[in-house]
Amino acid sequence: MDGVSRRQMLRVMGAGAALAAGVSSPAWAQQADPILAGRPLVRYPQKTDLILLTSRPPQLETPMKWFDRAITPNEAFFVRYHVFPVPTVVDLATWRLRVGGHVDRTLELSLDELKSKFPAVAVTAVNQCSGNSRGRFSPRVLGGQWGDGAMGNAEWVGCRLRDVLTAAGVRQGAVEVTFDGLDKPAFPSVPDFVKSLGLTRVLDDPTVIVAYQMNGAPLPMLNGFPARLIVPGWYATYWVKNLTEITVVDRPFEKFWMKPGYRVPDTPCGCVEPGTAPRATVPITRMTVRSFLASPEPGAHLTVGSAVTLKGIAFDGGYGIREVEISDDDAATWRRASLGRDLGPYSFREWSASWTPPRRGTVRVMVRAVNRIGESQGLEPLWNPAGYLRNVVESVEYQVG
Repeated sequence: MDGVSRRQMLRVMGAGAALAAGVSSPAWAQQADPILAGRPLVRYPQKTDLILLTSRPPQLETPMKWFDRAITPNEAFFVRYHVFPVPTVVDLATWRLRVGGHVDRTLELSLDELKSKFPAVAVTAVNQCSGNSRGRFSPRVLGGQWGDGAMGNAEWVGCRLRDVLTAAGVRQGAVEVTFDGLDKPAFPSVPDFVKSLGLTRVLDDPTVIVAYQMNGAPLPMLNGFPARLIVPGWYATYWVKNLTEITVVDRPFEKFWMKPGYRVPDTPCGCVEPGTAPRATVPITRMTVRSFLASPEPGAHLTVGSAVTLKGIAFDGGYGIREVEISDDDAATWRRASLGRDLGPYSFREWSASWTPPRRGTVRVMVRAVNRIGESQGLEPLWNPAGYLRNVVESVEYQVG
């Protein structure tokens, strides 16, 4: 792989805990965000400083300072794996994407063949972990206690998944498609990370692609090199990294990471009364509306009466953002922010607003977004036992003097 030796990658992957122990926690995280307090910044190959959640498997969170812009740089993009060890090097001379199962023709496609045999398409889309912001749930839930940075937005280039399946010839009776990557668990008791999509979801949506390019460059190893699945509008659990096997099946796929994993209450809100269990569950799919204030950073010291520019991003599951508003009086009044360029319905939408701190002391600024079908964020967070689907109005506190 480009720019990273196997030795470099193995050294960091194998010694993640030791690396973490030798790095201090960023001051802003300690002061402004109790969820991130004490977590070190670490630097993995092809990455800038990211917040360490776990090292085996690597789970690395993007600091909020990177969300004052629509496109998240590759080096700042979050990392989430489910099993360990993870792939650290790929030999493109031997790597193949295998397509099989309930098809007329089994395919084994090299990276060059993915690029030459199928038309290239581009889609700008948010990749967000289902458990993003899980650490903010109350009552607390099990799972990785992410802050808000398990997300990123990129322009992805690749080939349409439906074009690949058409080349293989999907047989009558097929119902789903499964996806497996190069990451394999070390022990047989740990389930392999395999996901599935309904066949109609794949064939009806030309934006579902097998991507081999991210923001104009090859995918970073930790974000799926040499190819990964892109499912715009849906949570990242379906965006299988380091993709190596696509299998068409003639019955519903219900192994661990589809059932019982990654499911939400079968209710209109995907929520239940805090602390209770749902009667029934369904697989998590479309992302909720979210908006964040990224700049100035949380806890920043500002001057009363001196204007600053607030900046952040908003997104949803594919309808697109219609407006973003801010409030500095606990939601008594709201003022519309200016929206940046529209990069498509699946993308982050930049927003900005000139704001003058009105008083000394701690001042809280709230932000909310509305998408094009009127969905927004509530003032009270909804709850489910997996810590998914968070879309409450978020806020940032500043110290004004």
